[in-house]
Amino acid sequence: MTLPSSHDVALAAERRTAARLLLAHPLVASEGPHADLFPLIRRHADWLGKRFQQVLGYRLLVDSSYARLFKAGLGTGSGHRLERSTGTPFTPHTYACLALALSVLVTAPEQMLLSQLAADIRAAAADAGIELEETGRVAGKRTLVAALRQLVDWGVLVETEGQVAAIAQDAGGEALITVDRELARVVVAGPLAQARDGADLVRRAADPGFGGPRTYVRRMLVETPVVHLDELTDAERDWLRTRQRREAQAFSELLGLEMEIRAEGVALVDPEEELTDLHLPGTGTVAQAALLLVERLVERLRPQEPGHPATGGTLVIGVAVPDGLVDEVLAGLVAEYGQRSNWQRSYLEDLPSLREAVLDLLVRMRLMARAGRLRAEGEGLPEGYAEEAPEGRTVTDVHGARPGGNGWVLPAAAARYATHVTVRPATATGRGTDVQEELPL
Repeated sequence: MTLPSSHDVALAAERRTAARLLLAHPLVASEGPHADLFPLIRRHADWLGKRFQQVLGYRLLVDSSYARLFKAGLGTGSGHRLERSTGTPFTPHTYACLALALSVLVTAPEQMLLSQLAADIRAAAADAGIELEETGRVAGKRTLVAALRQLVDWGVLVETEGQVAAIAQDAGGEALITVDRELARVVVAGPLAQARDGADLVRRAADPGFGGPRTYVRRMLVETPVVHLDELTDAERDWLRTRQRREAQAFSELLGLEMEIRAEGVALVDPEEELTDLHLPGTGTVAQAALLLVERLVERLRPQEPGHPATGGTLVIGVAVPDGLVDEVLAGLVAEYGQRSNWQRSYLEDLPSLREAVLDLLVRMRLMARAGRLRAEGEGLPEGYAEEAPEGRTVTDVHGARPGGNGWVLPAAAARYATHVTVRPATATGRGTDVQEELPL
């Protein structure tokens, strides 16, 4: 066996770094926050383009001043949402402002006044028959500012003199902005021209095309925290079962990710903890409460003897969460840890808000889910998509592996995050006790 040379090792490391950057940040500008790594993308553009197309069906466009990885969707409820600087998710109105701004900017002059851009956005909304929040009011102004700030973050807008936040000032502040029309044109990745409406756009964006089950499963593995088997069709489960060891090696080489394979599903883990927009364990009230809630729910609801059908066992991918249990556990956690762990007062005084924030985080992490129809039952499949396994091939039976109905479900992956809690007493210089969560090995 011939060992790779130092040049080969360095080359693989460069390509892996560039691929990881594009996966985490699909739009990289030469003068943006990742400008130091942009030369790596240009140097390996051909190789990266071919690999992303072969593995994930993603198209890569590399220009002299930017690189754009055109990702595809995964269907309803699987997107990575945009957020304001406060962490508040974009509302439909914010997305509407963002889309309208892009429609204006693709033909805008290189420089323009902020007031003119706002006027053009209002005109575009009127032409499209879209009713926006009144931009003259405080809420409407803040919504527009959030959309424009996102464009600044992407490099589509440059605040040459003043800031886009000036539009929210009471006196109607002004600013001079510079527009990068090329970046504005490549922001949108979905098939807008073919889509009849928003729902159709989501379905079309999730169509893996000629790659079929292979491409969809790979995208699921890369873009989501965990893939449970009943989130895949028969054909997808069959492909994963026969390929998972080889895929583990491929993802390790391309992206430096490690595959964890369980009876209930598969997850790609990043040892560097870089390729995620969500972190658990994490800091702050919501992250601590979420992790503690998962630990308590796993403790109470863990099935006695789950197994794999291949060995005569019963596959359990999720268990039902009894009505009221989440509220009961959260109330207990607030009483036990809230004050001494210095949790955010607004959450301590408003349990429904804490519940909403915690469940939102856990759903996005795929550690909690609403019961309902799944992909294994044909939910959300593109028209004409092959969902049956090849004739004569048997696949893991996932029927009944998680409960139906309308309530909450605790998926199997939650057990991976069950914690051992250590409460460290206050010190002379500390402001309160500190709750630490230790993941079991």
